[in-house]
Amino acid sequence: MAAFNTSLFWLVIFISLGNSLVFSAFEFQVGGIQGWVVPPANDSKVYNDWASENRFQVGSAIRFKYKKDSVMEVSEEDYKKCDSSHPKFYDNDGNTVYRFDRSGSFYFISGSAGHCEKGQRMIVKVMASDEESWLGGRSAGYPAAVSELGGSKLVFVQFVLFYVASVVF
Repeated sequence: MAAFNTSLFWLVIFISLGNSLVFSAFEFQVGGIQGWVVPPANDSKVYNDWASENRFQVGSAIRFKYKKDSVMEVSEEDYKKCDSSHPKFYDNDGNTVYRFDRSGSFYFISGSAGHCEKGQRMIVKVMASDEESWLGGRSAGYPAAVSELGGSKLVFVQFVLFYVASVVF
C-alpha cells in the first residue's frame, strides 16, 4: 500500500509539472477565415497586427492557408527588403503548418512576386518559456540533450524519472 501511495504522489507531481510543457502549445490560423492573402491596400499591416495580438510560445504552430501562393521564413534583412531569394523555409502546398522550436523573432513573407511589397508579410515573436528564461535555454534540472527533446518527450522523461525515484526510494 505504501508503494501505491508513493507512486500516486509522484504521478500527481508529474501531472502538475507537465502541464506547463504539454498544454502550452497551440495552433493559430494566420489571417483568420481569409487566410494568407494579399491584404487590402489600406491595411498593409494586418498580419503584424494579428501577430502582436497573439501570444506565441515554443511548441506553438501557425497554419497558413492560401491558394496559388507560398510562404517563406526569411532573415530579418530579407524581410525588410522583401527578398525571397534565400528562404530559411519554403512551402507552397496551400496548407502550411509552421511549428516554433525556439523563442525569438520569426520573419515570414509571401513568395509570390509583389505580394510582400503589398503587405503580405509578418513578424512573429515567440516568447521564451519560464524554464528557458531562468536557465538560459534549458529546461529545469535537465541537461541540454534532454531539454532539446521537446514538450511531450520531455514530459515522458519526467514521468520515467519520477517513477524510478518512487520505486527505488
